[in-house]
Amino acid sequence: MKMVLLIACVGHVLCGICDCLLGYSPSGRLDLKSALKDPVKMRTTFEDMPLKWPLISIILGVYAITAFGFGYLGLSRWMEDYSKIASVIMYISAVFFLISIVVHHIICGLVEWLYVRMGRTDEARTVALEFQMKTIATMFVGYLGLVIYVITLFVMVVMGRTTLPVWTCIFNTLPLMLLLSITKLPAKGNIAGAIMYLGLFIFL
Repeated sequence: MKMVLLIACVGHVLCGICDCLLGYSPSGRLDLKSALKDPVKMRTTFEDMPLKWPLISIILGVYAITAFGFGYLGLSRWMEDYSKIASVIMYISAVFFLISIVVHHIICGLVEWLYVRMGRTDEARTVALEFQMKTIATMFVGYLGLVIYVITLFVMVVMGRTTLPVWTCIFNTLPLMLLLSITKLPAKGNIAGAIMYLGLFIFL
């Protein structure tokens, strides 16, 4: 179990690096929020984005998500000793999260690659954004699965239904994301996931 948690921590770190490959270019952080509203701004934002960065992110990201997937499924199995219902909820939500999020990650990398590869034209922007919007359900399903998973884990620990001390509920994506939301750190979700599994590795 310890090794699975450590692998999950490393997987989240690697996935965070993949997120940065999509969110940064050699000139710095990509201003995606404003770029999506303005075709000229979007062209400028991706002007020096290397084509290989989205590809590396896609390929490495699949392995990274697979790695941290062992942690989510492993914790679901561990929970079975304390509550079969909680274990089943965590297992099913983890499956929805992992399958959906790996597809969403591939789509995000593919959209950036297509936009840059097609010359950052208005047509390329329209095609990329249309593809992104028509597949956005993968993101919503994935994060819904994650929310159900971490809330279930949080409640079980806070209620003292596991062998973990109640205060270790802080090693959970839910409170960690609330703390990280006030920062400007990139890849907040993966930072939270890495801290969660590192904490559980130490205290389980």
